Amino acid sequence: MPGNSPFTAGVPTAKRHPAMEPDVVVSKPFAVIACVSMALLYVAVLYAPTLLLRLPPPSSFEAYMIRRFLCALVSTVLSLSLSALIIPVQSKELLYLFGVYGIRMDHIWQAVVFPLTLTSLMYAGSLFLKFLLLLGSWREHTNSGGGLSFDSCKYATQKFVAWFSAVSTNVMAWRNYIVAPLTEELVFRACMIPVLLCGGFKPYGVILLCPIFFSLAHLNHFMEIYAKQNYRIKKAVMVTGLQLGYTVVFGSYASFLFIRTGHLLAPLVAHICCNFMGLPVLFSKRSAAASIAFVLGLLGFLWLLFPMTTPDLYNDRVDNCSCWQGYCSWRVRNSSSM
Repeated sequence: MPGNSPFTAGVPTAKRHPAMEPDVVVSKPFAVIACVSMALLYVAVLYAPTLLLRLPPPSSFEAYMIRRFLCALVSTVLSLSLSALIIPVQSKELLYLFGVYGIRMDHIWQAVVFPLTLTSLMYAGSLFLKFLLLLGSWREHTNSGGGLSFDSCKYATQKFVAWFSAVSTNVMAWRNYIVAPLTEELVFRACMIPVLLCGGFKPYGVILLCPIFFSLAHLNHFMEIYAKQNYRIKKAVMVTGLQLGYTVVFGSYASFLFIRTGHLLAPLVAHICCNFMGLPVLFSKRSAAASIAFVLGLLGFLWLLFPMTTPDLYNDRVDNCSCWQGYCSWRVRNSSSM
């Protein structure tokens, strides 16, 4: 009986679809090839208008970026379709498939607040320096005869609205905070991680493997960096190496968040936060306290990493199953023989 299978023990009945039961197993090499294909596809589609379709250059930088946004959307849809064909959860229930991808409407505030708090701890040094700048600006304002008044609050609000309006109409802001995080998390987390899991890779193996594909898709930046560094290959390699190292670290963290929470919003908000903050400040000549803040933030991050990503916080129940979407039952060959 299926209920007696050690693979399906504890998996909610609603999550056991008929497609899980037959002899359907994705091999590890096939899963890796599929992920490499999705990574290369993501990059290839970005350059398809110029190299493949031979379209004329866009008339402006904004038009160029909008074209790339559309290409990223196309590659994301293709990866979602490809992974849906590979994952042995071929069900007509879109809500279930969306759930496998981490696209859910439940536990939204947990998926936003907890990962954002964790990620902010890694930027404790950066946030401390920004606080010092804000404090210095406030002191200049008070020394010049200003103070906390209705006019000063109104001026600060107007400045914020003007800044937000400038950002919202900036095409690079759309790239860094919306298009790139959303499409990359959908492809490199939502699509690839379920494929690797159903291929038999262990969760922590996926956390180490998935960032390699994520870095592979960023190798195309080498030529751009090479041109910016006046075609000095040594400098370009060093800058690219630093970016790839940061990409691997973030990719591991984002994969960890997705596997632990089963919620796409968790790595998505972390991605947006990291793009907004840039590289964390490890030390600063202006204030040694920034280094202390970074160390304290790092310790807090390590202390809260597992408690804040406990699957129970992001799911109503796990029914004694260690995985949030029942992927432990995807590799069931023949439940009746168990």
